[in-house]
Amino acid sequence: MKNPRVGIIGIGQSAFKPRRDDASYPDLVREAVVKAMAGPQLAFDDIDAIVYSLSPDAMVGIGNAERLGVDAVGGRNKRFLRINTGGATGISSVAAAYYHIAAGASDCVMTAGADKVGECGDSQTVLNKIWDPIYERPLPLGTITMLAMSAVRYMEKYGMTQEDMAHVVVKNRYHASLNPNAHLRYTTTVEEVMNSRMISWPVKLMDCCPQSSGGGAMVLASEKYIKDRKLDAVWITGLGHCSESYYIGDRMGNGFTADHADAFALKGSFERAYRMANITDPQKQVHVAELYAPFSNTEFHSIEAAGLAGLGESIQQLKQGRFTLGGEIPVNTSGGTLCTNAIAVTAMIRVAEVALQVWGRAGEHQVKGARVGIASGNGGDHQFFGTMVVES
Repeated sequence: MKNPRVGIIGIGQSAFKPRRDDASYPDLVREAVVKAMAGPQLAFDDIDAIVYSLSPDAMVGIGNAERLGVDAVGGRNKRFLRINTGGATGISSVAAAYYHIAAGASDCVMTAGADKVGECGDSQTVLNKIWDPIYERPLPLGTITMLAMSAVRYMEKYGMTQEDMAHVVVKNRYHASLNPNAHLRYTTTVEEVMNSRMISWPVKLMDCCPQSSGGGAMVLASEKYIKDRKLDAVWITGLGHCSESYYIGDRMGNGFTADHADAFALKGSFERAYRMANITDPQKQVHVAELYAPFSNTEFHSIEAAGLAGLGESIQQLKQGRFTLGGEIPVNTSGGTLCTNAIAVTAMIRVAEVALQVWGRAGEHQVKGARVGIASGNGGDHQFFGTMVVES
C-alpha cells in the first residue's frame, strides 16, 4: 500500500531563552503559531485540527493546562488533542498531526506548544518522581543519574571518556552559536567542559541540557491541499515509534535484549521509519540529523541507533569531524537539545530544524545540499522514542 503524502508547510519557533518574563504561557505559544502560519499565509479558519504539545502539568503549574492554550492556537470549535510523552512530546505531536491527515480526517493540521522550564521552580523535583517508588526511586534515580548510569555502561562497553563527552559539547555549542533561536549560543572548549562542576559522575554541568523557555509550532497538510493552493512544502516520508521497559534494571544486559549503553528501542523506531521511507543505507542516504540528546553521552548512542555509525564507532568519528557542519553527516546543527530544551516542544524543534535543512532555510547552520534529514525524540525514563524522515 502506498503511503499518503503529508507535507510540512509552516514552521515557527521563538528565540529560546532562560526566562521569558515578558510573555505569558499562551503568549509564547502564539509567537510560534504566528510565525508558522506566516509562511504559507494561513488564517485560523484554514486549520482543521490542533494537536497540542504539552509537558506534564507540574511543569506549567496549571492542571490540564491545554485548556489555557485553545485560544492561542485558534482551537475553538475544532478537533483538539493534547499529547504528552515526556521529552518525546514534540515529535509525538507531529506524528499525531501526520496521522490526522494520513487517515483522511483532516487536510490541514497545526501542532503547537510552549514551555517555561526555567520558570517552574526546579524541574528536577518534578522529574525525580517518575520512577517506581518501591524498587527504583530509593537509588535515587533522576533524569541525570539515569543517564549517568547509561554513560558508565557505555564507557565500560566502548571505552568512552569524559573528554569524549566534552567533544560533543564543543561541537554542539559551535553549531548553536550559528543559530539565532538557540538558548546557549556561546562556544566553549574541552577544558572548560572538563572544569565544570560534577553533577553525577561522569556527567558534569556542561554535559547537561539547559532549562529553556520558548514555543514551537508546525503546520502539516495533505498533498492535495498543498497542490491545490500551490504551496511550498517538504515531506514526511517515514515515521516510527518504539517503547522500552519502565524499569532501568531491565536494561543492564545480563541476557536482556536491551542494554542501557545502547538505545535499543530508539534503534527499533528508526528501523520502522527507514522502512517506510525506503532508506536502506542511512550512512549514504541521510544528509543531516537532529537527534534528541539532552546529555553529551547520549549523542553517541543516538548516532549509533540511527545507523549513522556502528556500535562504539561514533566516538572517534565525532572527534574526526564527521558529524560537525562541513562533515559527512552533520548532527544537531541547531545545537540540539544540549543547547536548547523547552521540554514540551524540544522534540518538535528537532523535526522543524531538519525540515528547515532540507528546505534550504536553516540560515548560517545550513548543510549544503541537504535533501534527506532525520529527527528523533526521547521521553519517559529514556523509554518512549519517536523518529522521522523528512525529505525535500
